[in-house]
Amino acid sequence: MIDSALFDSVLSFLDTGLADLTGWQILAYTLIVTHITIAGVTIYLHRSQAHRALDLHPIVSHFFRFWLWLTTGMVTREWVAIHRKHHARCETADDPHSPQTRGIRKVLLEGAELYRAEAKNLETIEKFSHGTPDDWIERNLYTRHSALGISLLLIINVALFGVIGLSIWAVQMLWIPINAAGIINGIGHYWGYRNWDSADASTNVFPIGILIGGEELHNNHHAYGSSAKFSSKWYEFDIGWAYIRIMSVLGLAKVRRLAPTPKFAEAKPVVDVETLQSVIQNRYDVMAQFAVSLRRACAEEARRVAPVSRPQGHLLVSARKWLAVDAAKWTGEQRAKLGEIFAASEQVKKIVEMRNELSAIWDRSTLSREQLVAMLQQWCHRAEASGVRALQDIALRMRCYAAA
Repeated sequence: MIDSALFDSVLSFLDTGLADLTGWQILAYTLIVTHITIAGVTIYLHRSQAHRALDLHPIVSHFFRFWLWLTTGMVTREWVAIHRKHHARCETADDPHSPQTRGIRKVLLEGAELYRAEAKNLETIEKFSHGTPDDWIERNLYTRHSALGISLLLIINVALFGVIGLSIWAVQMLWIPINAAGIINGIGHYWGYRNWDSADASTNVFPIGILIGGEELHNNHHAYGSSAKFSSKWYEFDIGWAYIRIMSVLGLAKVRRLAPTPKFAEAKPVVDVETLQSVIQNRYDVMAQFAVSLRRACAEEARRVAPVSRPQGHLLVSARKWLAVDAAKWTGEQRAKLGEIFAASEQVKKIVEMRNELSAIWDRSTLSREQLVAMLQQWCHRAEASGVRALQDIALRMRCYAAA
């Protein structure tokens, strides 16, 4: 016969565990520990290890290494290599998890499987994992026994919370696959708003970056990949950056790189090397100004031509969005409409053509600095002589860019 007191003790333990917390306390605990995991991914794996945007104090760095081993089983060199390959091969067939090539359903529902498949690609790991930790504990524990951490976490959760610890553990195991592999890699390249016309399809999922630690601001990150701060507009909030700032004050982190903030000085009459470097550094800001100018020009020209030709007015209005993005992203159907749009508005034609010419300047990496300076100077002269106010304003803005 089993002693009834012992039996009751076992049932009580399975019911409440050692912690004996209320439902609300257990919920709070789950939210806190999953948020620490998100912070570890965005601050340690993403910003520090993958992009070298900041240096972390060894204590902080090792805490995140241990925590992620315990709560996710992810290996630093594998995560870093896969993410770096994603940036290097973005939106191509070689991108490990692009919804543009693999489909949004595949990335949303099978993001974790895509990650595990790429982690087995030794060529990816060898090529893209340079600079990641390779000490004794990494080789002999975190990498060799990556499943041991999550097994240990399961035991800890059950000991602390009883049977409900299984549910807490399940939430912790699903948190990164759903939020990182699904939302960031999937929705973050499929749906949302864009501040910057980067070459990929990245989007900002939401302007308030708390749930995924600031990773919601994915387009900002792809535009300025080496920046430790993901927010770029006044209405955006990156909680990961808030944590980094706190650690910096405490001497636990050192920021190495941030996205450039346009700085202005008196307009230079002659374009020089410093102007060229400043323009290239602020190229996303330049393209953003072009986008605003094109949308405004399309609206104004639509109102001008509509009384004479309503179809041309509708065409200009419908072209406001797609004309403002990089020409490489135009569809065949959109390109087919260019002739009619340009015939309807000479001003829109000039803005589009000169936008594309300017974009080509910083894409010509084979030219010398002197040749690029001459091309930029010539572009500014032509813009100022074009008679188009938008082009004149952009040329003046570029002459005013100052070195960061």
